[in-house]
Amino acid sequence: MCTNNPTPGGLTCTHTPGEHLYLQPEPIPTWTITPVSRAAATETSNFIQCARRELFPSLIGSPPWDLTHFTEAYITGEGHFLVAHDQGQLIAGLGYLPYDHRFPHLGLDDRKTVEIVRLFVTPKYRRFGLAAEMFAALRKHAIEAGVECLYLHTHPFLPGAIRFWERQEFHIVDVESDPSWQTTHMRLALTPG
Repeated sequence: MCTNNPTPGGLTCTHTPGEHLYLQPEPIPTWTITPVSRAAATETSNFIQCARRELFPSLIGSPPWDLTHFTEAYITGEGHFLVAHDQGQLIAGLGYLPYDHRFPHLGLDDRKTVEIVRLFVTPKYRRFGLAAEMFAALRKHAIEAGVECLYLHTHPFLPGAIRFWERQEFHIVDVESDPSWQTTHMRLALTPG
């Protein structure tokens, strides 16, 4: 007997001797990526806040401004946020906000820079290329908006995060020595200079 498991093309198989074994690969999921709408702002903010609670339980009591003022940050403000849906179900989100220059040692002050924020993909949709596709769409939007540089920070305890961003052409510019967070600062220049 074979049953699908949540890995791309993955199968879980048990086989009884003498039984014919027919393998059926797991179907590749489909999705639609769009900018978040005003009508979906609350749902999207709740989705991202739930993901944030799972990833960073120590930060539960302090939701950041962009999640408590989602419409102002991403719809009427200078930010931009993309969502992915599969058959009407919200499965992923990713956005950017104007960089606030809170890390002056990174030297990002001279260029129009945005900060990539809030990447989250529902676990069963991971490892299918959805995050990379969402980032490509967000990058395209940033270029069209005249953004010159993309900044983000991540942490080594988030499985695969640093390597994912390196595959998207980001470069590490600093790693903080804090033993708990080891915040890893990364950037990607969109224009020469």
